[in-house]
Amino acid sequence: MSNDQTPPPDPMPFDRRAVNDRRQGDRRQKKIPVALERRSGSDRRVGERRRQVDPTTCERDYTGDEIEFMRAMDDYKRYNQRPFPTWSEVLEVIRALGYRKTEPPTPIPGVPQRNSQPPAS
Repeated sequence: MSNDQTPPPDPMPFDRRAVNDRRQGDRRQKKIPVALERRSGSDRRVGERRRQVDPTTCERDYTGDEIEFMRAMDDYKRYNQRPFPTWSEVLEVIRALGYRKTEPPTPIPGVPQRNSQPPAS
């Protein structure tokens, strides 16, 4: 670099904290109008919070096959330290329980039928 050229100025990053720092003060103390106040009034839920419903903990009577499958999956997940097994692993567990295809497939309940025709040759 020759002496007649001045070096470019050092890049100075823009400090966003200097302008309107959101972390200072408590925004909840501000009186900002809202379309519908949900934090007070007769509609406010008192006490219990809404919980996620886990279908595996619902009180219902499981069939023997369902219990056997749930236990086999639980054993597989614990032994292999796999909290979320892949579908291939689920199929392995199902096959290990002795399940095999013996009949032609039937429609899956609640799933619309696909037009599954073999490709023309």
